Amino acid sequence: MKAPVRHGGRVLVDALRRHGVERIFTVPGESFLAVLDALHDEPAIRTVVCRHESGAAIMAEATARLRGDLGVAFVTRGPGATHASVAVHNASVSGAALLLFVGQVPRAHRGRRAFQEVDFEAFFAPLAKWAVEVDRPESLSETAAEASRVARGGRPGPVVVSLPEDVLASEAAVVDAPVAPPPQRPAPSPEDLAELGALLRTASRPLVIVGGGTWSQATGQALVAWAERSRLPVAVTFRRQDYLDNDSPSYVGYAGVGTTPALANRIRDADLILAIGTRLGDTATGGYTLLAPPVPGKTLVHIHPDPAELGSVYRPRLAVCAGAPETVAALANLDGLEATPWRDWAAAARVDYEESLRRRPAPGRVDFGEVIGWLDGRLPPEAILTNGAGNFSLWPQRYYRFKQYGTQLGPQSGAMGYAVPAAVAAKLHAPEAPVVAFCGDGDFLMTAQELATAVQYEAPIIVVVVNNGMFATIRMHQERTYPDRPSGSDLLNPDFAAYAGAFGGFGATIEDTEQFAEAFEQALASGVPAVLELRVDPEAILPQATLSEIRAAARRV
Repeated sequence: MKAPVRHGGRVLVDALRRHGVERIFTVPGESFLAVLDALHDEPAIRTVVCRHESGAAIMAEATARLRGDLGVAFVTRGPGATHASVAVHNASVSGAALLLFVGQVPRAHRGRRAFQEVDFEAFFAPLAKWAVEVDRPESLSETAAEASRVARGGRPGPVVVSLPEDVLASEAAVVDAPVAPPPQRPAPSPEDLAELGALLRTASRPLVIVGGGTWSQATGQALVAWAERSRLPVAVTFRRQDYLDNDSPSYVGYAGVGTTPALANRIRDADLILAIGTRLGDTATGGYTLLAPPVPGKTLVHIHPDPAELGSVYRPRLAVCAGAPETVAALANLDGLEATPWRDWAAAARVDYEESLRRRPAPGRVDFGEVIGWLDGRLPPEAILTNGAGNFSLWPQRYYRFKQYGTQLGPQSGAMGYAVPAAVAAKLHAPEAPVVAFCGDGDFLMTAQELATAVQYEAPIIVVVVNNGMFATIRMHQERTYPDRPSGSDLLNPDFAAYAGAFGGFGATIEDTEQFAEAFEQALASGVPAVLELRVDPEAILPQATLSEIRAAARRV
C-alpha cells in the first residue's frame, strides 16, 4: 500500500493518537504550527491551552502519573523549553512517563545561534531518559514510537523530542511505525523469591518500604493483603502515601521530608528492610542517615526495575531487578510468614503511626491541622489532593489518610508551584472526583495563572492557600541557623479571594477555623474553580513546633 503524503505535524499527531494519547497540554508557539494545524482536525486528542510552559508540562507530568501511561506537552523553543524543564526534572524524580515535544529553529539555522536556538539534546541530557532531535519528517512516526517505549519502560521517566520547524512543515510519504508495545518488566525469579522468604523468616524486626513510579490500585490492594496476612509493617516513600490504604493495620507512615521520629527510629532499628520500587534516595533515608551500610545483623533486600539503581546508593544483601507490580503479585505466593516473631514490632509501628495523627493545637485563630482533620472526614476516598512545596505540605501529609491509589500528587523534586497545574490535570482526568490543591502563599503565585486554564476548561478545583506572609521553609532554616536574623523571606500578598474572582472563580478568606467548613461547601457548590485563603499565624510553622520554639532551640545551641 502506498504511504500517504502528510506534513510532519500530521504524522506526529497520528502517531500520538495511535499510542493512546487523549489530551495534550501546550502554550502555542510558531515553531510547531504544523502540529497545531493537525490537532485542529484530530477529535480523539483534546488540546488544553495553558498560561505558562511550566504549567503545561506539570499538567502533562501529573497526567502521566494518574494514567500510569504517557502524558504529553508541546512547548516552543528557547524560553518555552527552559520553562518546561521544571516538570522534566520532576518527572525524572517521580518516575513519570512525560513526553515533552519542543519546537526548534529550522534545520538550516541550526548551529548559528539563531533566535531562541538551544541545543536541547545537550540541555535536557542530565534530566531526561532520552533527548533527541528529529532531522527529517520520515523519522517522526518512528521517533514517537521509540520515545513512547523509552518513557514507559523500566523505571518510567521523561523523554524530550526536539522538532525543527521545517521538519514539521515538510510533506513526505511516511509509513506509520508500529505502535510501541506496553512495557514488560521482569518478575522476581523463583530463586530470588525463595531467598527473600528465607531472609524474612530469620528476621525479627522487618520493615517494607515501597515507592517509585510504577504502581496501581490493584498493586496496592495486593500488597495490603499480603502484608496483613504476614503481619508486616509497610512504610511508603515521600509523597507516595496513596500507594496503599492508610487505614490498613500494616500501614505505618511515610519516609521523607517530615518523617516522624518514631518511624525514623524504626527504619534505623529494623534488622531487615525490604525496599520495593524506591531508589532509597536522600529523602527516603533522611539524607542517607537512616540506613547504615551493610553491617552484621542488618539485611537490605532491594527490588527495582532499573538494574542501574541496584547498589547505586546502598549495597543490598539481595538485589532483584523486577517491577513493583510484578513483585507484589509474586509475593502472594510467599507463604509461611504468619507465625513470625515480629507481630509485636509491627503492632507497635502501627501504634506509632496512629499517635502521629494526634494534632497539636496551633497558635492563632486558624488551625490548619483542624482543617485537614475536617477534610479527612469530609472527602470521599476518590478525592485527589495535590500540593506544592513548602512547610504547609507537611500538614496534609501527616494528618490526611489516603485510601486509594491515584489520589496524591506532589512534587518529588521539591518544585514550588506544582499544586495548581497538577490539580487542573487531575480534574480533567477524573471530573467526578473532588480535587483539592494545597499551596503556600509564595508557592501559589508561581503558577496561579493556571486558574485561567481551570476556568476555560471548566475544571472546578478547590485551592487552599495557606497564607503566613513568608517563605516559611526558608524562614524555618534561617531561624535554625541564624536566629532573629530573617532575610529575604517576608512576603506582601494580594487578596487571594479577590484574585480568584478576577478569573471568574469563587473566593473566600478564612480568618477563623470554624469558617472553613461553610466556605468549602460553598466552593464545592459553586461549580467553578475556587480559592480559599487561610490566614494562619506565622508562628504555626511546623505541625510539631512553633517559630518561637525553633528560634529558642537555636539560641541554646
